[in-house]
Amino acid sequence: MEAARQYNVHEAKTHFSRILEQVATGEEVVISKAGEPVAKVVPLRPKVRRTGRGALQGQIRIADDFDELPDDLADAFGMR
Repeated sequence: MEAARQYNVHEAKTHFSRILEQVATGEEVVISKAGEPVAKVVPLRPKVRRTGRGALQGQIRIADDFDELPDDLADAFGMR
């Protein structure tokens, strides 16, 4: 893995737009003050695309006896 690009505070302020473009393409950027890293700018995770209700219709099956507990579990939970 390639090391993150590093900028000092003055460079980061001067080239902020360029840094954001680099991050948007997946790069990580480190900001340093007096030669010591103090921050890392990383890309955000992409949003999960929701397709709405019913997107998994036909792909999930719930057994007919789903709500029935085996006797030993019903006893353990005091349900008998």
